[in-house]
Amino acid sequence: MKLILAPDSFKESLSARAAALAMERGVKRAIPDAETVVLPIADGGEGTLDTLVFAAGGQLHWTSVTGPLGTP
Repeated sequence: MKLILAPDSFKESLSARAAALAMERGVKRAIPDAETVVLPIADGGEGTLDTLVFAAGGQLHWTSVTGPLGTP
């Protein structure tokens, strides 16, 4: 059995990634031989950046930038 686990975040509670991984743990406990695909989703609001980074296998890098007048 193959299951696609694609939740959005639970506002102020769980990120989409955390929800998907929790779902996967529950499925594996109940159906050990199930194949799971973890695909957290986002609607463009809170958690969208983290969801994109996870989906792309990327990582975040922080840096300071200046505006058009040279101020941070």
